[in-house]
Amino acid sequence: MVIAEPVSGRAQPDGRRLLLVHAHPDDETIGTGATMAHYAASGAQVTLVTCTLGEEGEVLVPELGLLAAGHADQLGGWRIAELAAAMAELGITDHRFLGGAGRFRDSGMMGDPANAKPRAFWRAAADPETFDAAVSALVEVICQVRPQVLVTYDDAGGYGHPDHIMAHRVATAAVEAAADPACAGAGGSWQVSKLYWTATPRSVLAAGLAAVRAAGADLPFAAVESVRELPYGCDDQLVSTAIVAEDQAGAKLRALAAHRTQVSVHGSFYALSNNLGQPVLGTEYFRLALGSPAGDRDAQDRETDLFAGIDFAGIDSGGIDIAGIDSAGIDSAGTDSAGIGEDTG
Repeated sequence: MVIAEPVSGRAQPDGRRLLLVHAHPDDETIGTGATMAHYAASGAQVTLVTCTLGEEGEVLVPELGLLAAGHADQLGGWRIAELAAAMAELGITDHRFLGGAGRFRDSGMMGDPANAKPRAFWRAAADPETFDAAVSALVEVICQVRPQVLVTYDDAGGYGHPDHIMAHRVATAAVEAAADPACAGAGGSWQVSKLYWTATPRSVLAAGLAAVRAAGADLPFAAVESVRELPYGCDDQLVSTAIVAEDQAGAKLRALAAHRTQVSVHGSFYALSNNLGQPVLGTEYFRLALGSPAGDRDAQDRETDLFAGIDFAGIDSGGIDIAGIDSAGIDSAGTDSAGIGEDTG
């Protein structure tokens, strides 16, 4: 899905182009919503590619429960509308589904029977034809949008979800394929300058856990005993980049609320189907997987800009004409952050 209308109060595109590849609707807001809003507001062209419709998600709204995969199996269509509403809150005017809406299906959690459904995204792990189709679809987007920066997950998919792992694999392969001079994608080959993986430092998880506990009975969410119980998070020293976008925390909160079948929001906290409370973060974190760190650093010696170090004078100024596109559209702690790691999942 692509929405081409300008968003009031947003700066005109300035040549910076950011592409994010996420697995399901809501993933983009949870991990990168403030960053997306920050760059869109400052004049960068921000494009979101979502790989599936999130058909296998649990439904948190009782009156919508029959949308679930085990009943009417209509959740994916509902979540298209939720994603559109969330992107409006973040000011994102170009959001698409990989290969078109419904081409690849949510695979469910690892080992779930949904892994084997005919259109399951995870089938690409064993089926080269499906994998190549996913990579080709993303190469088309890369060669058309021509992003200097691409953001996706690490090789473990952040927390081991098969669709997150596959998004990493497809994005990594597509970055390489798009850079091949023989690439026949729209607009010719394109070299992404910097590739980032989303990340959450364990110190940030610990601070969030403390905030949930401090909220006490006022918060209808639960808390784990230790961040070590969580299936995600990485060592602080692996984090290369922190994007401070506290002024976009409100937009992120509203975007989370738009994903209402998947996300419960209370004050400045939210929870998913596990009901574990988390604060809405206006600062988001990344690991640089391709390219060199550059620019200003924060007190932890982290980059403060995803585009830092990119020589825009020497880069093709082309990009996407979103007005002319059909609306169908087309954290592993041990991996060295200096290069693209091998897949472990």
